[in-house]
Amino acid sequence: MNQRIFFTPLLVLALAGCGFGHNDDLKQFVQDAGNNIHGKIPPLPEVKPYQPFVYNDFDLPDPFKPRKLKFNASDNGMQPDLNRPRELLESFSLETLKMVGVIQRKGQVFAVIKTPVNTYYTVQVGNYLGQNFGKIVAISNKEIKLKEMVQDAVGDWSERDSTLTLQEQ
Repeated sequence: MNQRIFFTPLLVLALAGCGFGHNDDLKQFVQDAGNNIHGKIPPLPEVKPYQPFVYNDFDLPDPFKPRKLKFNASDNGMQPDLNRPRELLESFSLETLKMVGVIQRKGQVFAVIKTPVNTYYTVQVGNYLGQNFGKIVAISNKEIKLKEMVQDAVGDWSERDSTLTLQEQ
């Protein structure tokens, strides 16, 4: 109990010493800190009205529309039938298709084609292969012969012969 009597007045004196006059300079600094600051916000920039771009060159092609193939009158009428429905194997390039076999049924010859997605299809003379309008004209035990229609830079169509050979595994 003696210790309580001794430490209680000491604790009161220590707490009283912390609260009087020692932070007057801090209070004065806080009061003076905002006196010399005169902030000015610059005005917002002037908003210019929107001026849309008008495309007036009607004799030039619109750059935002897809271009269509143009046919020249000098191509002697040789062009693929663009109105016929496309066959499934025309969505693959000819280089990615593989001939993997030949089947004969009732005297008719069919070739077995493997696509890049590992599906197999049978085709016969008259079917189309590849992306260049390649029409099958002959099927033998070793190859498929095609007539493709290709367009050059000026828009003229020409025919070329292509083959797809049997891939032995």
